[in-house]
Amino acid sequence: MHHHGYLWTGSKQRFDDEALRRPPHPDPPPADKPELFARYKEVKAEFPTVDLPPLETAHWLIKPATLVRGTWEEPKEAAEWLGQRLAECAPRFACETDRDSTRLALLVHSAAERLGWGGDVSHGFYLERPAFLSVALVTCSPNRAAPDLACPAVRI
Repeated sequence: MHHHGYLWTGSKQRFDDEALRRPPHPDPPPADKPELFARYKEVKAEFPTVDLPPLETAHWLIKPATLVRGTWEEPKEAAEWLGQRLAECAPRFACETDRDSTRLALLVHSAAERLGWGGDVSHGFYLERPAFLSVALVTCSPNRAAPDLACPAVRI
């Protein structure tokens, strides 16, 4: 078991495009609804490659390996990476409460515990402008929530 780190920062408007943040339904809509069918084809083609954070954390594993920002065998090391990313971005957090160093330390501690039993970690923060930060740690080989998903590092 190991853990992959993912980081995304972008406009809130782009983040809010939920259709591109979920895998398409296995069954396409009827062909007699051209607008729906066209959108389905777009999502089917783009979801696996778009850098947007997926709605389900485990679905990061579907994304290209180039989006992996780090890989760790030990939960503590992965959680430390999370802590470093949060500390770097904290001055830009839109909510003052989110900047609290004690709160951030608790998130890091909680992340190490969750990764230790094979869970995933995902946090999101609104930043100034309005922008959004998504940071995730995904347990791999296997993932508890989606054990059938292959490790993206194998596909490199």
